[in-house]
Parts: sequence; C-alpha cells; structure tokens
Amino acid sequence: MHNTSGTSASGPRAVTVGTFDGVHLGHRKVVEYLSELSAARGLTPAVITFEPHPLAVIAPERAPLLLETPEERERCLREAGAEVIVLRFDESLRRMTVKEWLGRLATEFDTRLLVAGYDNTFGSDGMTMGVREYGEIGKEYGIEVAEAPVVEGISSTNIRRALAAGDTAAAARMLGRPFSISGIVTHGRELGRRLGFPTANIQTDASLLLPAPGVYAADAVLRDGSRHRAVVNIGTAPTVSQGLPMTTEAHLTDFSGNLYDSELRLEFLRRLRDEQRFPDLDALKERIANDITDAQNI
Repeated sequence: MHNTSGTSASGPRAVTVGTFDGVHLGHRKVVEYLSELSAARGLTPAVITFEPHPLAVIAPERAPLLLETPEERERCLREAGAEVIVLRFDESLRRMTVKEWLGRLATEFDTRLLVAGYDNTFGSDGMTMGVREYGEIGKEYGIEVAEAPVVEGISSTNIRRALAAGDTAAAARMLGRPFSISGIVTHGRELGRRLGFPTANIQTDASLLLPAPGVYAADAVLRDGSRHRAVVNIGTAPTVSQGLPMTTEAHLTDFSGNLYDSELRLEFLRRLRDEQRFPDLDALKERIANDITDAQNI
C-alpha cells in the first residue's frame, strides 16, 4: 500500500474509502458528511481512492470505462473539501483483509474515524461484512466507524447507463454538473471543413466513457477559459464515409481560429438527435445548420 498523491497533510484523519469515479452528488454528500464529522472531532478529512480501478485487477473483463481521468477525480474531491490519498491497487492490496486494512489505516494514515457506505465493502473478506462488523474490528485500532449517507438513485453505474442511452441531461443531474470530456485537437478527415462547418477532431483517452453515438449540444471550453457553444458529433459520419472509426468532432458555432494541438473540454448539454445517413450533401448541410440553431437556442 502506498500513497501516490503527494499529500502533505499531517495529524489524525477521518477517512472514507472508495473508487469515487465521476465524483457525483452521492460522493459529494459523503465527503460533506465526512467533513462535518471531522470538524466536530478536530480531524483532517481524507478520501482514500485507487488507481487503477479495482475491477481492472479483480476482473478485467468487467472493468468499466471511466467517467473522468484520475487527475480530474482528484481535483473534484479536493474541491469538495478533502485531502486525497491515491493507493496503487494491485494484488497485494487486493489480498488484504478488513483487519489488515483497518490496521494500516490506523498506523500509516493515523485514522481515527472511518465513514463507510452501506454498500461499501473493502478487504478480501469484507463482502460479508457491513458497518457494524467494521466498527467492531475498528475498536481494536481506535477507529470509530460511521455509516455514510445515501443519495437514492445516484451511482456511477446509473450515470454510465444514462450516457450509454445518450441521456447527458440525466447524467448531469446525477453529477451535479455537465458531463464533460477533454482531449487534444488533432488533424482529422476535414469533412466538416469541406461542408462549410469546420470541426475540431478531439482525441480522447481510450479508458474514458463517451456518450452514445449521436449529435449533441455542448459548451466547448478552451485552454484560455473561453466558452463557445458547440455541436458535437460522436460517430462515423455515415453520409460521407463508410466503415471508418468512431470519432468525436465539435463545431464551435462562434469561433474561428487554429485549435490544433491544444486541449479542448466539451461539457454536454443535451442530445439533439441520432447520427443518421442523409441522401446527399445538401440534405446533410441543411440538417447541420438546423443543429447549430438548436444548440444556440439552449
């Protein structure tokens, strides 16, 4: 077990443990509760999370695509008010029992309080345990165990389901902010430019989840912080291409300039329509013009 976050906080801690993928409203409620209990006890609130996702080690075939990068997750957790400790999840960590976990939390991180979710299990023998059992073991190490609050219906799994259905609005309601992706603008097929609607081809991390193929309204955020309404196409552009790979392309409706090799973040607002094949280029251009109008009116 080792800390990869470079944290420098000292003193006794209150901790919560989990993957925290997406840092959604449920996660934020847990961190808020952790902070309240910490303040009352004079402790430092800390989130212990993992890299890579535990399922990537336990059952790689079931490991999900992620809702955000590890760096974004850490930033969101810090903004929520917690110190962030990232542990490398490997076979040795996987084999640790609950007793070993709590012992190391006490000795390595000076943990005095653990906030555990009702469905949050850790330790190789923790699947059959709950908050009460953790509390009994925690007493041996001077660790108080409290149960985390629950926000019904909100989970990383439910957010993934919403995105798989193209429902970025539902994902945003659970996240408490628009779902976003970031990437570097690369040279693409320049199909949009030939149609009169130049697009930024965004190269995203292959480990991250994308919304379902389709056309979306989004806000594009440039490196300088400026925001521009955009129409985003996730798909294969079937009207003008055949059998080409999936791409993410964004037309910024009020921007002209060179974006190549710069980072671009897309904050999805809502889905406009399915990607479709049009009978000719004129029909496609008319539809794109309508998409731009629809996006600007949101």
